[in-house]
Amino acid sequence: MKPKFIELSEAIIENIKSGELLPGDKIPSENELINTHKISNTTARKVLSQIESEGWARRIKGKGTFVLNRTPKHQLLRTLGSLDATRRGFHDYLTAEGFSHKDIILEKTILKEGISAEVNNKHFIIEGPILKIHLLRYADNELMKDEMKYISLKLCPKINHLSTEISYFKAYEETYQLKITDVKQTLSVEILPVHAPANNFGNESDIPVFVLDSVILCNNNQVIEIEKSLYRGDKYKFSIIATPVYNDQKNKKVK
Repeated sequence: MKPKFIELSEAIIENIKSGELLPGDKIPSENELINTHKISNTTARKVLSQIESEGWARRIKGKGTFVLNRTPKHQLLRTLGSLDATRRGFHDYLTAEGFSHKDIILEKTILKEGISAEVNNKHFIIEGPILKIHLLRYADNELMKDEMKYISLKLCPKINHLSTEISYFKAYEETYQLKITDVKQTLSVEILPVHAPANNFGNESDIPVFVLDSVILCNNNQVIEIEKSLYRGDKYKFSIIATPVYNDQKNKKVK
């Protein structure tokens, strides 16, 4: 008969292999394992140590144990349509998945004039002043994302003083106490030519890139942020979360 910690660690590893737990997902904590499976502190600790020693997860002090990215091409999976997924910063994802990360700031400036964008066939405007940030986001020294953000300085004064390594979404909620009401996103694919002026990826041949246009809204449909980013097509996969509306929900809305 297998020791209890081996039995539980194998069950969690199977959840990782099956895709129930994805790279970057948090594995149940010691306390959660103790409460769910009625085991001792020592056994729970052994479960997490066993999963980590086999290379399936990594502990981050003060945060928890996270599934490592062991996909063959180290593709990053990102989720659209989820506030929780948007809330996590780029660096949080990479750290949890076992990647090193760095940013190169191409531009960080304040624009006096407003800016507009079209997302999901709707027109959105941020009035000036605006913080414009153009970042190159790297994982293990490989450029993964070419990111352009425009942030309202009316709603988020002095946000330009914060580090680019933060999750701006969390800053909107926690630092500026803004209630996020909606995130609208459009994902498309383009072929990025080698010699295109906007090509920062350094590829030797034309490559596909995902183009993400997004808008973050708060109370009274005020626009906090507009983003237009390019993701390497060979390094990313996107999943979509859709929340169905059932007839009883529709009827409640009508009433």
